[in-house]
Amino acid sequence: MNSVIEAMIQRRSIKQYTGEQVTDEELEQILKCGLYAPNGMGAQAPVFVAVRDRETRDLLSALNGQVMGFDGDPFYGAPCVICVLADAQRSTAVEDGSLALGNMCLAAHSLGLGSCWIHRCRQVFESEQGKALLKKWGISGDLMGVGFCIIGHPAQSKEAAPRKDGRVYYVD
Repeated sequence: MNSVIEAMIQRRSIKQYTGEQVTDEELEQILKCGLYAPNGMGAQAPVFVAVRDRETRDLLSALNGQVMGFDGDPFYGAPCVICVLADAQRSTAVEDGSLALGNMCLAAHSLGLGSCWIHRCRQVFESEQGKALLKKWGISGDLMGVGFCIIGHPAQSKEAAPRKDGRVYYVD
């Protein structure tokens, strides 16, 4: 089987991590795959913020937990978080960011890392604290949060659930 197709079939959302940090080289490769994701009219509008600083990572986790009313770690202990933001004025903002997230999850898997798409990024960066973080990081523009891509060394392996029947139709 083609290695790309195999990665797409085998990749799972990982929710347990060893805590070991991803390397600079691994992170750069993952981000590059996000940058090369398809996007509306070739605008290359998504913006990524890679966070490995423990204090900032924990703050993002706490803000995410506040949105969902949860006091645990919604990032499941992953040591690296990529915030995916997109130009809110583009009609394809969510789609562009989503394709980038998918590419980065597949890239992480291909490197032997685990990943998981975490929601509530929009609400985090709509908050005053989220806006203050963007300002602190020197990021401006009318950006909306699309999702968080958590990455780390997996402490679990998962098999895919059987696929449901009746989801594919052919019109020849």
